[in-house]
Amino acid sequence: MKRTLISSGSEFEMKIGYSRAVVDGRWVFVSGTTGYNYSSMEIPASIEAQTINCIKNINGALQKAGALPEDIVRVRYILPDAMEFPKVWSLLKDWLAGAMPAATMMAAGLANPLMKIEIEVTALKRNE
Repeated sequence: MKRTLISSGSEFEMKIGYSRAVVDGRWVFVSGTTGYNYSSMEIPASIEAQTINCIKNINGALQKAGALPEDIVRVRYILPDAMEFPKVWSLLKDWLAGAMPAATMMAAGLANPLMKIEIEVTALKRNE
């Protein structure tokens, strides 16, 4: 099986030594993704705007991997403040309605106090 590494161009990937996503056969593993706009390296203040950026960044990695949001089988959400999670439920439901993956939400500190959400997904491509 061929293993492919996917980069978003984020400076963090090179500094820390990881890939935005790894494709191994039909499996796609997308690293924890925060709400940064990686072009401008800016992060919006609201959890809603950060979630939209997370979704865009993850969808971009999935597209490079030849996968779709409908291929997501597992999602993990990490939030410093679990009480903010309901604010983004509708965004997440709209994004994942075609997949209905297994999901976990954890409350934990993130690398930067400006970060309000981090999302990690695993996808299984339906077609090779």
